[in-house]
Amino acid sequence: RLEESGGRVVQPGGSLRLSCIASGFNLADYTVGWFRQAPGAEREGIACLTRTAGDTFVPDFVLDRFFISRDNGKNAAYLQMKNLTPGDTGTYYCAVGRSNYAQSLCIRVDEITYWGKGTLVDVSS
Repeated sequence: RLEESGGRVVQPGGSLRLSCIASGFNLADYTVGWFRQAPGAEREGIACLTRTAGDTFVPDFVLDRFFISRDNGKNAAYLQMKNLTPGDTGTYYCAVGRSNYAQSLCIRVDEITYWGKGTLVDVSS
């Protein structure tokens, strides 16, 4: 399974780091991604990273604000977010898949093998 943590209320302009811990399987065997779902919106891929971190995809709307990383030795992945805005509010999910391409995992949810249950990020003053 995948378990996310780190979500909380944060003020606009603030930073936050989310963590995703995998158990029961080897995270190093998968491309990992972060997705978010804002209230009333569809789930969208916001950062994906291949097994050895050789390929990263981050869509333009979070580019230079969101950074994905992984530590295969800890079976963990992370999402560092900065300059948060109210538009970043939502539930953030960690997911993994077998795709060899980061962008493919982020835009094709049918490539997801496992989902976490999500962690809530609320950007408000």
